[in-house]
Amino acid sequence: MRLEIHCADRIGIAQEILNILVSYQVDLKGIEVDSVNCRMYVSFPPIEFEQFQKIMPEIRLIQGVEDVRTTAFLPSEREHNELTTLLSALPDGVISIDVKGIIRQCNDSACRDLNTTPEDVIGQHINTQLKGFNFSRWLESDEVLAQTTRVEVSGEDFIADILPISVPDSENGFTFVGAVVNIKSQSRLGEQVSAFRRQGNESFATIHTHSSAMRKVVREARKMAQLEAPILITGETGTGKELLAKACHYASNRANKPFVTLSCASLPDDAAEPELFGCALPNAESRGVLEQADGGTVFLDEVGEMSPQLQTKLLRFLQDGTFRRVGSENEVKVNVRILAATQKDIPGMVQEGRFREDLYYRINVLSLELSPLRDRKADIVPLTEHFISRYSHQLGRKAPALDETIASFLQQYPWPGNVRQLENSLYRAISLLDDEQLSIEHLQLPSFTNDLGYLESDFEGTLDQAVKRFESTLLRKLYPAYPSSRQLAKRLGLSHTAIANKLREYGINRKTIKV
Repeated sequence: MRLEIHCADRIGIAQEILNILVSYQVDLKGIEVDSVNCRMYVSFPPIEFEQFQKIMPEIRLIQGVEDVRTTAFLPSEREHNELTTLLSALPDGVISIDVKGIIRQCNDSACRDLNTTPEDVIGQHINTQLKGFNFSRWLESDEVLAQTTRVEVSGEDFIADILPISVPDSENGFTFVGAVVNIKSQSRLGEQVSAFRRQGNESFATIHTHSSAMRKVVREARKMAQLEAPILITGETGTGKELLAKACHYASNRANKPFVTLSCASLPDDAAEPELFGCALPNAESRGVLEQADGGTVFLDEVGEMSPQLQTKLLRFLQDGTFRRVGSENEVKVNVRILAATQKDIPGMVQEGRFREDLYYRINVLSLELSPLRDRKADIVPLTEHFISRYSHQLGRKAPALDETIASFLQQYPWPGNVRQLENSLYRAISLLDDEQLSIEHLQLPSFTNDLGYLESDFEGTLDQAVKRFESTLLRKLYPAYPSSRQLAKRLGLSHTAIANKLREYGINRKTIKV
């Protein structure tokens, strides 16, 4: 039984409380004092209820005692239980040693790694359990400093973090009393590194949000990630649609389950169906993307390229979560979330009958639109610095400085390939760079003008020839919509004779162009 006594800070009050226990022949097991909160705790074996009823009023009558109540733990017992629970829950081994290197404490994970029990290992010298590091020499050194080193545990390599422990002494200094050794296996270390890389490379934290457009997208994506409905991500090529999809997955409740990608544009129709749904044919049994991602997320890249047949089957799956493998009559049910991305104008494709309207509404429950890089200029320089730092580190060289004119150039460039084009251009430039400064010339980007776009680097011929090529291309595109010289002349604001002569010059007529 334990009592918590609220009392004044008075000399002799503890003795008076103990005298009462002695008078009732109660054996004291423990006593603790909390001088900060004016609490005293006493512990004694269970006693009869009648005896307890007499002791409590007598303690309350002591001068300075404000309250007395029973409690489940003494403060030291609570701390010990909390520490034991914490050590037991840790997945890595923790060993406590004294100044002689004798093991004083060992959690369950450490015992598993050492292939022993606490009873067998406590009291042993640490050098008998961990090989490859001289703990005795370290403990006896003039300055005991924290160490991270490789050790051998039961014939396997481990990483050990060795941390000295010091406690305050009576002279306002510290006394060295031992150390804590944290051991981690190679496999455990690999799991942590993989998790760090995964979360580091595929989380919202890696998405640059200096522009208001990207801040808005990421803010909405964080909210959508917690939901279960499908998300349709739209944007031009190279804007980072898959990166955003992965960030949504790893920020969701499915983060520990698979994230599986299917590129709808890279597979022919006959291969796309077994790739998505799996195959049950005698000589070609396989699990499809949906089964592989059970419990996780399926990312359908370029979903606008999906064939009509596959669209129908995907729609059925989205309706009830079931499908059939190719060549099988058995229903398979899985729990996956669908994220899709496209650079196509799917509403326009729906109007033209090239994409199922009902499927569009199924995958477009939630939507995110990534703006092209040219419309979020505030992200360009931070992205440039990020890619330069990354690839310089990979190549083992110092990151070059940016020429004073390059920032303005990068922000004015149209980047039709968006972030992917920027990244690839910088990778090539860093790989070939011999200078300590990066300039416009190192990027080797095609020339352009804001009005006309790209200019061909290998342009040949005269201005008149270039104009004729442009006229020919324009007229060939317009002629099917305006299939007579009079209609075309009216559309272009020219005379009927001028257009007729140009059509004749370029050989454009109903026979050469289907209208």
